[in-house]
Amino acid sequence: MTRAATRPPDRPVPTRRTTELVLVLAAVLLAVFGYVEVGVDLDGTVPAGAAEYGSALGVLALLAHAVVRWRARYADPVLLPIAVLLNGIGLVVIYRLDRATSVPGAAPAQLLWSALGVALFVAVVLVVRDHRRLQRYAYLGALVALVLLVLPIFFPPVYGSRIWIVVGPLSFQPGEFAKILLAVFFAAYLAVHRDALALTGRRVWRLRLPRGRVLGPVLLIWAAFVGVLVLETDLGTSLLFFGLFVVLLYVATARTGWIAIGLVLAAAGAVTVGRLSPHVHSRVTDWLDPLGSIAAGKGANQIAQSLFAFAWGGELGTGLGNGHSALIGFAAKSDFILATIGEELGLTGLVAVFLLYALLISRGFRTGIALRDPFGRLLAIGLAAIVGLQVFVVAGGVLALIPLTGMTLPFVAQGGSSVVTNWIIVALLVRMSDIARRPAPGEA
Repeated sequence: MTRAATRPPDRPVPTRRTTELVLVLAAVLLAVFGYVEVGVDLDGTVPAGAAEYGSALGVLALLAHAVVRWRARYADPVLLPIAVLLNGIGLVVIYRLDRATSVPGAAPAQLLWSALGVALFVAVVLVVRDHRRLQRYAYLGALVALVLLVLPIFFPPVYGSRIWIVVGPLSFQPGEFAKILLAVFFAAYLAVHRDALALTGRRVWRLRLPRGRVLGPVLLIWAAFVGVLVLETDLGTSLLFFGLFVVLLYVATARTGWIAIGLVLAAAGAVTVGRLSPHVHSRVTDWLDPLGSIAAGKGANQIAQSLFAFAWGGELGTGLGNGHSALIGFAAKSDFILATIGEELGLTGLVAVFLLYALLISRGFRTGIALRDPFGRLLAIGLAAIVGLQVFVVAGGVLALIPLTGMTLPFVAQGGSSVVTNWIIVALLVRMSDIARRPAPGEA
C-alpha cells in the first residue's frame, strides 16, 4: 500500500462561529452581571433598567454575530467577543459614574453610540467584501482625513484643545475617523514603495536612508497632519499618528533603525510643543510632580486623584459602586475611567482589561501576518497598532508614566466618536481575518 493511499482525507477548515457565539453570550452576561452589581452595591437591589440594558446589549451583540456568521464565516472568532466585552465594561463603569456625578445620562447616550457603532460594523462587513479595494481610494482618503482634522480649528476650544466639532447639543471628534483613513493611506503607499524604502538610498553611518522622492510624499502628508494637530493642541492624536507612521514604516522595511529615529523625533517634538504650548506645558508640569498641587495648597489634581484611586483599589478592588474615583472630576468618564476600573476592580480587574486589549491587538497582528497581499498585511497591523498605541497613551497618562494627552480608552471611555471608530476598526479586522483564514477552493 502506497503512502498516498494511507493518507487521511483533508479535514474541512472549521469556521469557529459556534465558539464565537458562546464567547459573545458570555461577554453579554458578564456585562449584565456588572450592571446588576452596581445597583446592588449602591441601592441594595437590582437596577430597574437591568433587563432593558441586557436586552439592548444582547441584541446588538447577536446582530453583529449573525452578520459575521452570514458574510464572514471564517473570521477570527475572538475579535467580536472582545469588542462586545470591552464595550459592555465601559457601559457598566459609565453607569456607575453616572450615579456619582451631578450630570447623569452618559450611559444611555453611550449605549446609543454603541448601537450606531454596531450598525457601522454591520455595514462595513456587508459592503467591504475585499479590503484590497480600499487601496484605490488611499489618496482621496488622506485628503478627506486632512479636511476632517482642519475643521475643528474653526470651532471654539473644549478643555483647552480644538479637536471637537460642536453643533447645538451634538459634538464629535473628526480626528477619530481620520486615523482610519490615514492608516489606509500609509498602508497603500508603503505597500507600493516598500522595496524602494528598504533597498535604495544613501547610507549614513549604519542606516540606509531612502531617496527623498520616495519618502518625501508620505513625510509631507504626515507633517501636514501633525502640524494641524499641534495647532489644535491635540498632543495625543499627534503622538498616535506619528507612532502609526513609524510602526508601518518598520513593518514595510524590516529596519529597526526607523524605530530609533522615530523615538528621537517624537521626543524632540514633544519637548518643543511642551515649551511652546501653555496647555501642554501644564500637563507636563503635573506629570513631573503629580502631588505638587497638594503641597501648594490647591488640592489634589486629576493625576493625584487617579494615583490615590489605584492605591485604594489594591489587588481585588473595593467593588463596583464602592469607590471614590468620581472625585477626579469631569474626566472620570473619559480620560480617567481606567482609574475607576483600578479602584473598584483592583489590580486583578485592571490586568484583565489590559489582557483583553493585548489579545485584540495580537489577533490583529496575526491577521496581518496571515494575509498574503502587502496592503492587507500593513493595514491589519496598522489598525491593531492604532488600538495598542491608544491604550498605551491613555494608560501611561493615567498612571503618570507619560504626560496626559486627553485621548479616550478604546470601547470603554465615554465618547461617541471613539466607540464608533473602534467598531469600524474591528469590522475591518473581521473582514480581513475572514480572507486570511478562508480555505482555498476545494479545501472547505
